Amino acid sequence: MSARAERADELAEGRITKVPRPRSVLAVILCCAVIVTLAISGDAFVSPLQDRPAPELADTTWINSAPLKLKELRGKVVLLEFWTYG
Repeated sequence: MSARAERADELAEGRITKVPRPRSVLAVILCCAVIVTLAISGDAFVSPLQDRPAPELADTTWINSAPLKLKELRGKVVLLEFWTYG
């Protein structure tokens, strides 16, 4: 029996426990570091446009109605489709 087969038998019988791979441990540490960084520096990700009124929508094609102003859309659900050709 090969060494790999013997190890698989030992693992199946519960004589040894599976050791986490270094790559898995590294991934967990990296995820924790990202979460801690985001939690600590929450103010660093605030947009400079926050607390300012939104600009009016550009003159574009409106599918289901005549063009509306933001004041007319306030409090309503609006679907915007941003599409680029390139």
